[in-house]
Amino acid sequence: MITENEFVTPGEEGKEDATFRVIGWFSIGVAVAALGVYLGRELRVRYKFNRRTPYDFYSHAGKQTTEFGMGI
Repeated sequence: MITENEFVTPGEEGKEDATFRVIGWFSIGVAVAALGVYLGRELRVRYKFNRRTPYDFYSHAGKQTTEFGMGI
């Protein structure tokens, strides 16, 4: 069998390293952005929940569309 030797020049080797480095940093950036969006949403939901007043729990009172106790 005849095999051909591949010669890699130092310039080509650096291009592969740079490509993997860019892909790695991009994936880290996307992960950080996703984590920030998730944590921001959780903080916003908790802030809105803690800002309720006692009247908010009864805000739906009086909006009954059905009649209770009519025997139907």
